[in-house]
Amino acid sequence: MKALVIGANSVRRLLRDRANVFFVFMLPMLLILVLGAAFGGSYDPRMGIVTEGSGQLGAELAESVRLTEGVEVRDYSDRDALILAVERGQLEAGLIVPTGYDDTLRAGGSVNLEFVARTDPTSQALRNTVDSAAVRQGTLLRAAAFADSQGVLGFSDALELAGLIAETSPQVLVAQEAVGEPFIFQRLGAFDMGAYSQLLLFIFLTSMTGSSALIQSRRLGVSRRMLATPTSVGTILAGESLGRLAVALVQGLFIIFGSAIVFGVDWGDPVAAAAIVIVFSAGAAATGMLMGAVFKNDQQAGGLGVVIGLGLAALGGAMMPLSIMKLFSPGLWRVAHVTPHAWGIEAFEEIIIRDGTVADIVLELGILGAFAAVVFVLATWRLRVALTRS
Repeated sequence: MKALVIGANSVRRLLRDRANVFFVFMLPMLLILVLGAAFGGSYDPRMGIVTEGSGQLGAELAESVRLTEGVEVRDYSDRDALILAVERGQLEAGLIVPTGYDDTLRAGGSVNLEFVARTDPTSQALRNTVDSAAVRQGTLLRAAAFADSQGVLGFSDALELAGLIAETSPQVLVAQEAVGEPFIFQRLGAFDMGAYSQLLLFIFLTSMTGSSALIQSRRLGVSRRMLATPTSVGTILAGESLGRLAVALVQGLFIIFGSAIVFGVDWGDPVAAAAIVIVFSAGAAATGMLMGAVFKNDQQAGGLGVVIGLGLAALGGAMMPLSIMKLFSPGLWRVAHVTPHAWGIEAFEEIIIRDGTVADIVLELGILGAFAAVVFVLATWRLRVALTRS
């Protein structure tokens, strides 16, 4: 019973501090929002189009590009604004249809389309899209010009007839089918990837920085006064352990339920998600206890906690997707698995992306549980020494 009281006090101490409320609860949600808005959602390349003053044929060319699957088309009214959007990375490419495009083509003249793009492989695919649309329209224009030159029909009537014939004539179609395993994040919603990575990052970071509370308890004599009462060292250790674990679980549950309600994040199988959070929180809490037992200065522990927490998160894939790391740096990917973050992220990806269950993440849960057990033994041994010496 005393252990539960000690653990509850740790949670109350966390909630009383307004700074903790922001950094523990609000900041993770804000980062999920920012990451989802900036990088989440569709992976379709973005192309801007300017058609102001280009006439009906310019609008038809833009519509042909717009109907292309896998391309997100955005309308711009100004050439300079479109080029600036490409320079800033808001667009992968842009198409400027010049003023008078319609009149020049109907008069038999030639027109140059302006295509601007970023220097990446996507730009070539977008260039092919524009070329295809221009070739299709050019074919109809040449047919209409030929009919007009032969006196069969006027240019406008011949162009309309050529369009109708093209729609009803047999065509050579190229079927496109995706084979193999799709890109791992294509099934994720806009906020899903940022949610589980930020969840693990902040649970561990909060546990690390929370180690300063253990040091403050010893420095202020709280631990010594507890030992002066009929309270055993084992009870104090159990209470501190429960307190650290409770703080991590409260934060984790808030992020899970908050992101699911506010951003619609899909956490996969709820039993599997709960198992991941529990074992990862246990490891994070044990690590925080170990730091609180080793260091004597709470400022030193808090500062190093931030550095170590962010460093392990970055190495473990909470800031760079493990799949990207594995593709470009297999050695670094293997090193990343010395951190609990990597195993937690792989467990979440299994249940979220591949619809896995607890049975599919037994290995990840086992490694996280082993990590928590080993660090907990070290932490309780070192904290027992620190308490009896204080």
